[in-house]
Amino acid sequence: MTSNPDPMSPDSASPTSTDASQAVADEPRAVADKPQSDTFPQLVEPRHPNRLSIGDSAWHQISPKYVLSQVLGYLFWLAVVAAATLVLVLVMEQDWAWIPGGIAFVVFLLPMLFVPRQARSIGYQLREDDLVFRRGILWQRMVAVPYGRLQLVDITHGPLDRGLGIAQLKLVTAAAATGVTIPGLPQADAEWLRDALIEVAETRRTGL
Repeated sequence: MTSNPDPMSPDSASPTSTDASQAVADEPRAVADKPQSDTFPQLVEPRHPNRLSIGDSAWHQISPKYVLSQVLGYLFWLAVVAAATLVLVLVMEQDWAWIPGGIAFVVFLLPMLFVPRQARSIGYQLREDDLVFRRGILWQRMVAVPYGRLQLVDITHGPLDRGLGIAQLKLVTAAAATGVTIPGLPQADAEWLRDALIEVAETRRTGL
């Protein structure tokens, strides 16, 4: 009687795994490697989740720490408004201060409640010829910045941002309407993106 080959035997292994490994090896490498960082989940999963390259056509989002920095900023102003109102009412006996104080309190409180949703609406996409930036919930903005038109790529961060390890990347072009600022980027991402954009911008300007 002829025995069936053991499915776990090396001789009966399917060539599928070998072909898959060869396919991965033949896949073109990214233009540049991006450091791994803690960001919001991607709206569209990139081909290489831990790598970012010019022309990958995937949406990339900012760090959740941006939400914390914004909330702390709003809490600071809420504390200032509350303290000023209490001083006017309790110390100076100015009861009218309740009205402007309450209005100012609501003005700072409502935007703070929408910060997490607003942060998730911020993203950027690195296409072959330009960077696309989008943000906003009710009033949405989406702008494409051609690499060849970039004049300045600047990183800025305040004391709170430095403490949280995030920064904002400012892209300046000849047309003010196409300039964008990407907030809440992890520091390593901001530095990598600055260097990558400068490099590709120099190449595209040379070809103009």
